[in-house]
Amino acid sequence: MEISRQEVIKRKTRFRSSAGGRFSQLATMGEKIFHADDLANIWNIRNPSTLHTTLARYTSQGLMYRVQKGLYSLSKPDNLSPYLLGIKALHGPAYISCETVLFDNGVINQPPHYISIVSGISRRFFLAGTDYRSRRLSDEFLFNDAGIEIRDGIRIASVSRAIVDMLYFNPKKHFDVLTAVNWNEVRTIMPLVGYPIRILKHYDDSK
Repeated sequence: MEISRQEVIKRKTRFRSSAGGRFSQLATMGEKIFHADDLANIWNIRNPSTLHTTLARYTSQGLMYRVQKGLYSLSKPDNLSPYLLGIKALHGPAYISCETVLFDNGVINQPPHYISIVSGISRRFFLAGTDYRSRRLSDEFLFNDAGIEIRDGIRIASVSRAIVDMLYFNPKKHFDVLTAVNWNEVRTIMPLVGYPIRILKHYDDSK
């Protein structure tokens, strides 16, 4: 059955109204990256086919961007922080740590080939032109916020937390610039996190 021009206009108007309300919802949340199942819950869309069609329409019209299967953004992926993108891709508690933090703060000289994340998942992945490595940490340590800072909505380990994280995963890790580390702070954070590790004497005595 042929649809009249008036009906087409009505449908487009309803779509614009619906889309406007949905994106207003997202704007109030202060988030830029969403998983498809999160969008389904936020927008109360129960039918997977309806969700797929809705997301396909929004991406085709440039209202949002498909980062990868099941992951969408309100901004172009190139304009997003790669730290935030990697954390969101894991879809769970996670923070930036280990080599990434240590290199950014001059503790190690060799730039890592990936952004280092600590989460509840062990995984290597490539996303939007960036390599990532996620190391798995058990919940008792992962949910411990000692030494975790929030910058621009991104959870990032302090240098001291990154040191104890790194030694937990690799007790023989070499640090190039020992004087870039506050070892008193490291000794303070270690028992707060609860890792079953000790700092090697030549690290601990560094000035």
